[in-house]
Amino acid sequence: MNRRLLGERAIELLIRLCGISAILFVFGIFLFVFREGRQFLFERLDLGEFFTSIAWRPTSDPPTYGVLALISGTAGVTLVAMALAVPFGLGTAVFVSEFSSGRVKEALKITIELLAAIPSVVWGFIGITLMNEVVCKLTGVPVGVNVLNAGIILALMSVPIIVSIGEDALKAVPDNFREAAEALGATRWQIVYKVLFPAAKNGLLAAVLLGVGRAVGETMAVLMATGHSISLTFDGKFPYFHALSPARTLTATIAAELGETPAGSDHYQALFVIGLLLFTITFVVNLTADVVVRGIRKE
Repeated sequence: MNRRLLGERAIELLIRLCGISAILFVFGIFLFVFREGRQFLFERLDLGEFFTSIAWRPTSDPPTYGVLALISGTAGVTLVAMALAVPFGLGTAVFVSEFSSGRVKEALKITIELLAAIPSVVWGFIGITLMNEVVCKLTGVPVGVNVLNAGIILALMSVPIIVSIGEDALKAVPDNFREAAEALGATRWQIVYKVLFPAAKNGLLAAVLLGVGRAVGETMAVLMATGHSISLTFDGKFPYFHALSPARTLTATIAAELGETPAGSDHYQALFVIGLLLFTITFVVNLTADVVVRGIRKE
């Protein structure tokens, strides 16, 4: 009996450690990034220039470290990606969950899983070759590697996550909700819009936010598909949002420059400060989601 009790406690302790380890890993990564960039952040970085200037010239004399254009590029690409991925992903999740069955459903699920398995560098090749030509033909721009191109690629990369989580959220709604709505004479679309969406909104919101995280954190595809040129995606000039202009994102800047930067230099540390900024953006997105979900649950 004692051995059984000890075994159960050991297993319980192991499960607790597994759960706590995720938090420890996140804090460990944050501390590593903070350690590498803290000296430059607190002693030599001008935060005003950092957040308000579009001049990212770390190798010039004197160097300038402005990430406004990088933030603008990241936000622009994410906005285009979510504008395409959210309706398409949630619509696909509804179709797979409520309107398809048998072989059609299995074929769709396998296809969606295959989309998720495609490496990001392959998506980048698709963006720089196929989508480049498509964007040029449809819009008339001379170069098709821009915010729109990268947004389309990121939308395709985010859809599998949104579909998978969204379908699970819809399937978690009890069947008696559907049966009660059908008994009242509701059509299938009315059931989806008036019953399933309100009942599954926590899970659907989580699906959308995971898609946002996928778009914000993607590196290789946006490095290849955006044109990697510093320019403001949002500005005060009409049409205010320049989806057809090249851009550069925060993640792509780190990927492109870190390998060629001397360790310990100001440029090297500035890239780690960008990593801290990405951590902050991710934290704000997750905190906002938590606040929204808690508000929905209270309602």
